[in-house]
Amino acid sequence: MRKLSSPILIVVFTLLLTIVSCKKKDGNEAKKETSLNTVEIAFDSTQIKTFFEKYPKLKNYQGDVEQLYRKHQFHYIWFDKDGLNEFAGLLYNKVNNLSQEGIETVIPYKEKLDDIYDNPDDNQKATIDTELLSSALYFFYADNVYDGISTQKSKDLGWFLPRKRQSYVNYLDSLLINPSLINKEEKGVLKQYYLLKDVLQEYRKIEKKGGWKTIALDPNVKSYKPGDSATAIAQIRTRLFITDDISRDSKSAVYDDELATGILKFKKRSGNLLNKTILPEHINYMNVSVADRIKTVMVNMERCRWISNDITKSKELIVVNIPAYELTFFRDGKPELRSKVVVGKAMHKTVIFSAPMKYIVFRPYWNVPTSILKKEILPAIEKNPNYLAEHDMEWKDSNVRQRPGPENSLGLVKFLFPNSNAIYLHDTPSKSLFGKEDRAFSHGCIRVAKPKELAAMIMKNDKKWNPEKIETAMNGGEEYWYTLKNKIPVYIGYFTAWVDEEGVVHFYEDVYKRDEALATLLFDK
Repeated sequence: MRKLSSPILIVVFTLLLTIVSCKKKDGNEAKKETSLNTVEIAFDSTQIKTFFEKYPKLKNYQGDVEQLYRKHQFHYIWFDKDGLNEFAGLLYNKVNNLSQEGIETVIPYKEKLDDIYDNPDDNQKATIDTELLSSALYFFYADNVYDGISTQKSKDLGWFLPRKRQSYVNYLDSLLINPSLINKEEKGVLKQYYLLKDVLQEYRKIEKKGGWKTIALDPNVKSYKPGDSATAIAQIRTRLFITDDISRDSKSAVYDDELATGILKFKKRSGNLLNKTILPEHINYMNVSVADRIKTVMVNMERCRWISNDITKSKELIVVNIPAYELTFFRDGKPELRSKVVVGKAMHKTVIFSAPMKYIVFRPYWNVPTSILKKEILPAIEKNPNYLAEHDMEWKDSNVRQRPGPENSLGLVKFLFPNSNAIYLHDTPSKSLFGKEDRAFSHGCIRVAKPKELAAMIMKNDKKWNPEKIETAMNGGEEYWYTLKNKIPVYIGYFTAWVDEEGVVHFYEDVYKRDEALATLLFDK
């Protein structure tokens, strides 16, 4: 085989190097085109400071904007070769429709923004004001839609569940590559948010049609039952038809089976006892205006912003919704057990927080809290020296405790998730309280209507335990502590509007009167 001469080798090598280089360059340019289709223009970093001096209403976002452009070496990101890119227009439309996200707020420098996006032909050339205004607008949107009010403000409202915190600088790159992502479920927001968002649109449609009329309350009527006839019955029928509790409005003033079915559906989603009797308080509930219901939905959308959807990834999860007086045990994202609960009364509010459950205690002692000892037990002992013996109590290390047994205030089992609030779940001998519609009676701890079932659900995958052994432990002699093999997150939340897995919205009484304080922060601006 003939050897190639040195000059030919040099020519061939140079040609190959050129081809490879061109391919590499084309690949990089293609990657640059598909990843961030932006113009390669850089600007002086000091212009950011100048911009925020000119637009002081956006100064809260200066740190985020500086971080964003450091990442992009101070290159323009909102312009491509045709002018403002696709995502810039989508973002502007999103900000202009913040009311769909349950947000009522003033958009800073809206006239300037309107001028830019209403005249796209005049804004094809990249300018520093439009560039930085678009970035600040993005963080304004993320702040309002993703995060909501500040962590400190939510704590001031008694919300101690962990707030999600994340950077939206990296997320912007994804949106610039695929702008349609902004129309999908937003990053990190609880799925419940989107269900409430749908309800918000439905109730606004009802509002546009005139809402519903007030049902006249006859002071001489204590209740309505099937078979009764009254003008109010026809009004109730119309009211339930508007909110899809019944499928048609026959206009009948007679309480018939069709209306009874609607009443049961209405009571289920309002947290009332499931019977067919209509009481004045049920009519008062129906008379809450559609405008107030819309406000309630928006308030609870805001609460959803504070919780990361990561909690739904927990294999097991226990959630207590205080206004619903309900506990739900989730496994693999599906509800496996629901139980009525009793929560703290208004002067002993159950705290909104989370902690991992670690222990189940069968036949527990009740160690009387110092506050209860001083305010209730000691005064009772002064009046009746036999008070402790009559209540199966005893002194223990300068404190009082109640011995295990069926009359123990904690019942036969308690569920511990150690926390600084001294709150836990427990059984109770006062079973009659679960038959009431309003169940705010405790000193802050949460009484569970189905404690045995909850224990069985928690220990379901432990081969050493079964329902029979749980029954024995609850009715044995001594206190017995069981340490969970896997800690289970417990979330105690506060939602006065909630959409269930069937898409039905439930409105609950604002038992601790927290909605109005939050609404003031959200709407009175």
